[in-house]
Amino acid sequence: MVLTMLFIGIAMVASLGNYHKLVSLHRPLGIAILILAVVRLINRMFTTLPPFPATMSQWERRVATASERWLYALMLALPLVGWGMLSAGNYPIVMFGPVHLPPILPANPLLYTVLRKAHTVLAILFFLTILAHLTAVLFHTLVMRDGLLNRMVPWPVRSTKTNPNSNSQPK
Repeated sequence: MVLTMLFIGIAMVASLGNYHKLVSLHRPLGIAILILAVVRLINRMFTTLPPFPATMSQWERRVATASERWLYALMLALPLVGWGMLSAGNYPIVMFGPVHLPPILPANPLLYTVLRKAHTVLAILFFLTILAHLTAVLFHTLVMRDGLLNRMVPWPVRSTKTNPNSNSQPK
């Protein structure tokens, strides 16, 4: 959903002809991501994370943890900033048909401008964070082969190294 949202956001900026169709997808998808991010964050607070692979240094673990927290922060902030931006712009927040969200900020053109810029900057930071996170995961999966992906996905991933911190066994 997040990747879809990023591509819809890029398409909205690039395509004025399809802008209204894309916005009608962008708004409810953003709120769905917000709801799911809150649910996921609550779940994350009450579950124990699998350990990092032994091959990861302490600084890599700190960077990975910071990256995960930044991803959660952006998954919460982007929809809220978007909702606030639309509220400040006095735009209706249409989910589907007659279902509208209430404004969370007063109508204010200056605030709308600031939040619109903030939404764009946060979206770019989100994209770059996802790209960095994905690059690190691919490095650990394809180069290090240390089973890091097992920490992230619910299905077993085969690695070529035996890792005492990983659920996968070489085959």
